[in-house]
Amino acid sequence: MHLDVQDLRNFYYRSALGRAAQASLRRRMVELWPEAKGQTVAGFGFAAPLMRPYLKDARRVIALMPGPQGVMPWPADMPNVSVLTEETLWPIETGHVDKLIMLHGLETSERAYDLLEEAWRVLGPGGKALFIVPNRAGLWSRRDRTPFGFGRPYSASQLETQLRKHQFLPERHVGALYQFPSGRRLWMKSAGVFERVGRWMPGMVAGGAFMVEASKLVYPPKGKVMRSKAKRQTVPQGVTAPVAGRV
Repeated sequence: MHLDVQDLRNFYYRSALGRAAQASLRRRMVELWPEAKGQTVAGFGFAAPLMRPYLKDARRVIALMPGPQGVMPWPADMPNVSVLTEETLWPIETGHVDKLIMLHGLETSERAYDLLEEAWRVLGPGGKALFIVPNRAGLWSRRDRTPFGFGRPYSASQLETQLRKHQFLPERHVGALYQFPSGRRLWMKSAGVFERVGRWMPGMVAGGAFMVEASKLVYPPKGKVMRSKAKRQTVPQGVTAPVAGRV
């Protein structure tokens, strides 16, 4: 079940822990995707907090927010690009997205199969998707005071297996959210240290979330493709051959 958009907004924009989480996730995302000049960037779930770096140079930015979650205008200081949409029927033409970011979308969906099918549909040739999910082995998935404590947490192998079933090829993965999931002053002061140290640890173990970058696979026809030669057309007896210039 999707979280309410008001709860997500309050966490990411109105709490110190949420702002720190936003910074950690965005930092790791930009390391993978430093720019999106001239591209179409879409986010699904509540990916808006991560998409601001692409607003300036991307050809188009779309924040898709599912109906059960609700929608909020975004960004606050620019023309709105957020859209309320059905979870598995996005208002985007097939093959038009270059980069897709999914945050708080997959693990809370009750129709994950159809959701991944829709994500595959909108990606164009060479398109990339970034799936951000709670780490099953991390501390954040065990505390329901943050959005990462809801839905189905994943291990890296679980997510990659699911993506492969839907014609995605996992290419890179990184960890994020190494700080302790608490807004207490002591833990917030040490957040920077945990984030720096955590980057040198196995991300799939230490991080509260992880990101898997995957590309869209388009399989060629199976089996041997036979090419048939064009047959020469002959004019039957008694039929006048066509004359050039006549209709």
